[in-house]
Amino acid sequence: MRLFRSWNFCVLQLTLLSLLCLSSCQQDTASTEPQPAQPASDKAAPEPAESKRLVVYSGRGAVLVEPLLETFTKQSGIQVDVRYEKSTETLANRIASEGAQTKADLFFAQDSGWLGALGAGGHLSNLPEATLAKVPEHHRDAAGNWVATSGRARVLVYSPERVQAEDLPKTLAELPQMAGKARLGWAPGNGSYQAHVSALRHIWGEDKTRTWLTAMKAAEPIVYPKNSPQVKAVSNGEIEVGWVNHYYLHKLRAANPELQAANYSFPSAGDAGNLMMLSGVAIVAHSNNQDAAQKLVDFLLSDTAQSYFANQTFEYPTVAGIALHKDVPPIDANMVRADQTHLTDLSGTLTLLRDLGLQ
Repeated sequence: MRLFRSWNFCVLQLTLLSLLCLSSCQQDTASTEPQPAQPASDKAAPEPAESKRLVVYSGRGAVLVEPLLETFTKQSGIQVDVRYEKSTETLANRIASEGAQTKADLFFAQDSGWLGALGAGGHLSNLPEATLAKVPEHHRDAAGNWVATSGRARVLVYSPERVQAEDLPKTLAELPQMAGKARLGWAPGNGSYQAHVSALRHIWGEDKTRTWLTAMKAAEPIVYPKNSPQVKAVSNGEIEVGWVNHYYLHKLRAANPELQAANYSFPSAGDAGNLMMLSGVAIVAHSNNQDAAQKLVDFLLSDTAQSYFANQTFEYPTVAGIALHKDVPPIDANMVRADQTHLTDLSGTLTLLRDLGLQ
């Protein structure tokens, strides 16, 4: 089946990388817009408008983060103007192309790899050590340009009525062997799938990843456009096993408590299937509101925000000591520690998927 993910996706990535290289070599030539004259007054001059309003480019959807940003405004008095976009790469491309002219103060990314790409291009400010120290080393950028705010684990979603947990594979590498025991599903056109394959290419190497994908294709999994339809397909009996991000099960079950499905993480510590997909935030280097932007970054790492991610969006907090939602199991000890920058290596991944007829 030919999927909706097209060559344009790859072109966008190449455009972003070109812009990152170009803009990091050019001298910044920011222009200033004329400001309206302020009326004379014998009262103290008000704070500049910039200090009370932030522009956030957000790859996280409004339904997920708007309530949280409203809480920040109530607590800080700082207004937040959010430019939402489903594609994190599109936002990264925009920041790179706008350069010194950008209106963005912060980049709130669904996927951390594009934060790394912007940081490498010189488009992000360094965060204070005190901010970075709030999360473990594997939840922040080594160069100090971004910090993770929450995580989504890659898991198998399965039917406990038709498949016993002990019969599920102990490692991701063994998943193709389930073909004779269960109907499988996956979403090769989905961004999370492709990011995971990008990580596999660096964890396993190109040859093993190609061999595994070939074996998976031979297992004839049913193709879905994204994660949530796989969870529904498990529940309604279309398939027995899917490959998804963990929180889709919990979101769908919150809306439909009768949903018949369960999540499964591989029991082998450090297995390539146990990948954490990180969302993160960074301050744009050309922001004129660095202090206000820093307040929002710190807020997203506060107990209030971290508890929100845990209980409202069913994600994994990145700050230690925050309780998980009661339905989300602790799995940190088994996670593979993949370099998050590898998740943006999509050109090679898309080429591989096209070669195998999966694109």
